[in-house]
Amino acid sequence: MTDAPAPQTGVADIARGYRKSIAKRLIIVSGAAAILCLTILVDIVSGPFDASIGRVLQVILNPSVATVNEDVVIWDLRLPVALMAVAVGAMLGVAGAEMQTILNNPLADPFTLGLSSAASFGAALAIVLGWSIIPGVGGLFVTVNAFILAMVTSLGLFAFTRLRGVSPEAMILVGIAMLFTFNALLMFLQYGATELQLAQLIFWQMGSLARATWEKVGICLLVLAIVMPYFLWKSWALTALRMGEDKAAALGVNVSALRLGVLAGVSLLSAVAVSFVGAIAFVGLVGPHIARMVVGEDQRGFLPLSALCGGLILSGTSILSKSITPGIVYPIGMITSLIGIPFFISLILTQRKRHWQ
Repeated sequence: MTDAPAPQTGVADIARGYRKSIAKRLIIVSGAAAILCLTILVDIVSGPFDASIGRVLQVILNPSVATVNEDVVIWDLRLPVALMAVAVGAMLGVAGAEMQTILNNPLADPFTLGLSSAASFGAALAIVLGWSIIPGVGGLFVTVNAFILAMVTSLGLFAFTRLRGVSPEAMILVGIAMLFTFNALLMFLQYGATELQLAQLIFWQMGSLARATWEKVGICLLVLAIVMPYFLWKSWALTALRMGEDKAAALGVNVSALRLGVLAGVSLLSAVAVSFVGAIAFVGLVGPHIARMVVGEDQRGFLPLSALCGGLILSGTSILSKSITPGIVYPIGMITSLIGIPFFISLILTQRKRHWQ
């Protein structure tokens, strides 16, 4: 008779532990969001601008108190760049997180599949040859070319995934093949480019937030608003997929359809991000690893935190790009590569130590 309450006690302990894990996840995500808001303010005041964080916050909350100089610098120049860094970082973080999930490969991200090199080649066609894939787009032909080439590459991957017996490893190999193909075509264009065209192309490949506008920020946020709910809706299936394809299928997950749907969302996120700011490495690779180390594989916490980590990385990079040399803004893609390589190696070594322990 004394052993009867044991099952109820066990269930209560499980429920209590589950509630604690949810509360912990909410606290971590909320804390990361608060830090991100602070980095946005720091990004706005960094560089040659005489204003405090408090004054910037006051102008943002009440634009009528801004002077003419503050209105131009904050609303027209600094705020779009700061928000663009966060939006693009979030897009790359989410895209990298889901690529690692559906391919079950910690080294997977949008650039592994050749989307970045395809976008660079599309931009090169516009910069070097003056070709516009879609006529009549005016000054946006570089961005449009980059977007179209990235999406065409994604459609090629879609077609490849329709073949029978295609494994995640084969998809990555195809992506690597596309990466080298577009890089080779890009080198052909660079070889015949003028000095001015070559300088423009190299600057675009390095990644830059200088072309940020309110319209581009709105498009990035709209794409995130479309794709994120779908990924969150599939969070249970994506979490199950991390246990392996066979176990996920046994739980009723249509693995092939899930991969296609997620790949479509990842392609849209990557194409829009790269077409607006150029090639930016390691954000989609490192951001999800940080989120995974903090909250684990549960997509309900992993996905939002991956977006926040990506935004934090790129927002911090934007601040650093203006702080290295006064009066000079360095390309953010160059900085993310310099920071990302040693950081990623440290992540690999940390995970290896945990594995052996």
